[in-house]
Amino acid sequence: MACSLYNYNMNKNSGTKKLFVISGSSGVGKGTVLKGFLEKHPDFMLSISCTTRKPRSGEVDGVNYFFLTPEEFQDCIDNNKFLEWAEFAGNRYGTKKKYIQQCLAEGKDIILEIDTQGALQVKKQMPEAVLIFICPPSIETLENRLRGRHTEDEATIQKRLNEVKIELERAENFDYKVVNDDLQTAISGLEKIISGEQEKC
Repeated sequence: MACSLYNYNMNKNSGTKKLFVISGSSGVGKGTVLKGFLEKHPDFMLSISCTTRKPRSGEVDGVNYFFLTPEEFQDCIDNNKFLEWAEFAGNRYGTKKKYIQQCLAEGKDIILEIDTQGALQVKKQMPEAVLIFICPPSIETLENRLRGRHTEDEATIQKRLNEVKIELERAENFDYKVVNDDLQTAISGLEKIISGEQEKC
């Protein structure tokens, strides 16, 4: 998807608010694109996830994460309270349905940044959610970026590239794709998609 460089005004007066789910390939710069968007549109809310991991220094409950005990998290799973959840490195992460519903009811457009598998879980339970995938111009470009970091060994790079191929396959089920070839162009592309979705309300 090619994106032209324009400034788009978000429709702040739209009645129905939406959940926008942002995913992206490893190393594609998804976080940078999202940060650039949120700096221009601070009225958007970034969703807060639940986790069973311990808070790190400086992290605040209800700001960085909702910190749950393993028992509390399992209770949420058993009672179908999550839109999506997953386990990484021995810790669990998830997004509560009630939290998202409350944010939307309070008139907030909300952005959820998660992996592709979690995004598809959200779509099953909340079909009206808008899924946006941030992708590289090509696998070759992404590989060059990963190698250019000089922070990972060959085995890690190959593992990441294999994961990217899986993510790209899942992304075929997303509503939109934004190619991050140029940062400002990608941010404008994200603005255009979100503005268009707001105008549908």
